[in-house]
Amino acid sequence: MKLMRLGPVGAERPVVRVDDTSYVDVSDAVTDYDEAFFGSSGLERVRMLVAERTAIGRVHTFAGERIGAPIARPHQILCIGLNYSDHAAETGQPVPDEPILFTKSPNTIVGPYDDVRIPRTSTKTDWEVELGIVIGRRTSYLDSVDEAREAIAGFVLVNDVSERAFQTERSGQWSKGKSAETFNPAGPWLVTPDEIDDVLSLGMWLDVNGVSRQRGSTATMVFDPYFIVHYLSQFMVLEPGDLIDTGTPPGVGLGLDPPVFLAAGDVMELGIDGLGTQRQTVIAPR
Repeated sequence: MKLMRLGPVGAERPVVRVDDTSYVDVSDAVTDYDEAFFGSSGLERVRMLVAERTAIGRVHTFAGERIGAPIARPHQILCIGLNYSDHAAETGQPVPDEPILFTKSPNTIVGPYDDVRIPRTSTKTDWEVELGIVIGRRTSYLDSVDEAREAIAGFVLVNDVSERAFQTERSGQWSKGKSAETFNPAGPWLVTPDEIDDVLSLGMWLDVNGVSRQRGSTATMVFDPYFIVHYLSQFMVLEPGDLIDTGTPPGVGLGLDPPVFLAAGDVMELGIDGLGTQRQTVIAPR
């Protein structure tokens, strides 16, 4: 299944994408794609509901509505740094022995076509196409990597927008450079694991103003999604609906020579095989 949320900011309703032109509305049976939904076998209920409604023709046509993030604001957004060997190389840093963990504020999440706002005083706002993991059940102390597969509700395309000066030049944790408003576009849909043949062979790309910047594949991940979920479960409780951003391939602005960063008016376009595409216009600070 491909879960989506349509409608104005703060009033999105849950739907399920059928194909490029149509969807099934499930908002009469599901309040939202949130912690309560994922934690109460919501995916199974919706799967049956969609089968029933498509069989009787209760299918709607997309009509230009805003597409929101495919999940409601999560309990937490966890991020893995330097998780692509070729990205670590472009930044001049060693490949980590264990996952590097940092967080983003949950209120950074926006829709895949919403604007991205540069923070005040920013000089180094950057882009990062990433694979996101959405947790499907309350999870802690998983016994094995294989068990982690059962804890994943699905995968989603995300843009881990970053302010590099805040991240690396202002002391402390990376979260300062990751948590500005609009810094986590997500979607257009959440794809359940059964629809992805191999999550470790997905092509990834990102362009800025039509110029190719990132080209990569999940095949070069240092730590795969199942390892990451198992690993994190040893340190914290993962809640249903939590989002994990799993790192980016090479081609970020910081890694270019000379570095290139975003300015108001720039347009980012990005995608991952099977997870759809995004497009964001960069806007000036408030």
